[in-house]
Amino acid sequence: MDDTRKLEIEAAAFRRLVQHFQENPKVQNIDLMDLAGFCRNCLSKWYTAEAEERGLEIDYDAAREMVYGMPYKEWKTKHQTEQPTNRLKEFVQHKHD
Repeated sequence: MDDTRKLEIEAAAFRRLVQHFQENPKVQNIDLMDLAGFCRNCLSKWYTAEAEERGLEIDYDAAREMVYGMPYKEWKTKHQTEQPTNRLKEFVQHKHD
């Protein structure tokens, strides 16, 4: 497989991942972090970092809007659920173990 074809396939897979996240807002970021070790915010940060490595400046909020399919504040209002305090504490503790 040549580099151009590989890049096209990787880009398509990325777009599909973003679409999947947008179509499944019930899956909370903390669930993603628990299971996969990354979330929508991580993907947005990676997108911003990769752009910067290529000499492009993409605002983190713009990257999040691309991943979430809407402004982050709007997504939080519509889709983010309240998590039990103990779950958040356990997550932070587990993250630092």
